[in-house]
Amino acid sequence: MFAAVTFVGSVLVALVLVTLVHRVVRRIGRRSQLFANLARQAHKPAVAVAVLVAVQSSTGLVVGAEWRPVALHAVGIALILAGAWLLAALLVVLEDATLARIRVDVSDNRHARRVHTQITLVRRVTVVVVSVLAAAAVLMTFPAARAAGTSLLASAGVIGAIAALAAQSLLGNVFAGVQIAFSDALRLDDVIVVEEQWGRVEDITLTYVVVHLWDDRRLILPTSHFLTKPFENWTRTQSALLGTVELDVDWTVPVEDLRQELRHALEGNELWDGRVCVVQVTGAVNSFVRIRALVSAADAGRLWDLRCLAREHLVNWLRDHHTGALPQVRTRELPRANARVPAQPNAEANSDARVFGESADGQERVQAFSGPDQRP
Repeated sequence: MFAAVTFVGSVLVALVLVTLVHRVVRRIGRRSQLFANLARQAHKPAVAVAVLVAVQSSTGLVVGAEWRPVALHAVGIALILAGAWLLAALLVVLEDATLARIRVDVSDNRHARRVHTQITLVRRVTVVVVSVLAAAAVLMTFPAARAAGTSLLASAGVIGAIAALAAQSLLGNVFAGVQIAFSDALRLDDVIVVEEQWGRVEDITLTYVVVHLWDDRRLILPTSHFLTKPFENWTRTQSALLGTVELDVDWTVPVEDLRQELRHALEGNELWDGRVCVVQVTGAVNSFVRIRALVSAADAGRLWDLRCLAREHLVNWLRDHHTGALPQVRTRELPRANARVPAQPNAEANSDARVFGESADGQERVQAFSGPDQRP
């Protein structure tokens, strides 16, 4: 009777102590997010560890001598698993506290997204490592498993070769995931073009990457894909982007008027960031002239809408004001070669006609795309 009371009393004391600590931590958590996460994540594993410690300390009083080794062994295994659970919960709390200090809701969040990517993958690795160590510790409690482990170590080379061959694809993706996390080639929330699909990186795991496509589909690719095949990262260094709008029109199109109309349409528009507004003739072959409008926006989403808006505006303007500039196939003779052609304004004096112009953004582009100085 005394043994049973002692057993129940030790368990109740453990529960009371954990409950008191939990309430204190939760009260502190009202002012600290770290303690709030600690109270939420570590409460259940802490209860399990405390109860198992109490059970282990009093098992000898309530279990007979013949069943005592078996009971202690079972409680020991449960304690190892509960300790691994508690350790994993504490690591998750620390990782969440680190993520909470790094904000991604700012305009220039490249560094923050990189840290979020690394910590997210490190979290998955730590959970896997803790689980494997816990499983190994449980197996080592069995004498037969220890003997088997000794014999397996003798043939570790053969087993390692077989395992590496069997899990080559899986291990390749795991190592690729770790490399992506620390190489800064791909981060969470990066806007990319992969497999001819445009979307945003939604999740990066050790084995696959989830890309949230623009039409709300999800494209899931193995992590090794991003190390073996090329892809476009539109937010590698910054979120601001340039976009093009191309039109095939007739040779009679008034390029300068079109250039001024585009700038007039963009000025005051909240989608345009004011950096680049350029109209150029990039092709003049056969029956059509190709006009390319280059615009800029703060991010990929705004750029897409801005390109559509610019395209719609230019199409409507040509249709309403210059119907002769619409694409057409002529069946009449062209004007004489010596006919006077109206003089066009000097393109060099108009910054909207030059991608590598005199503006600050144009000068940066000149430096980025020009070769080394050719000096004697």
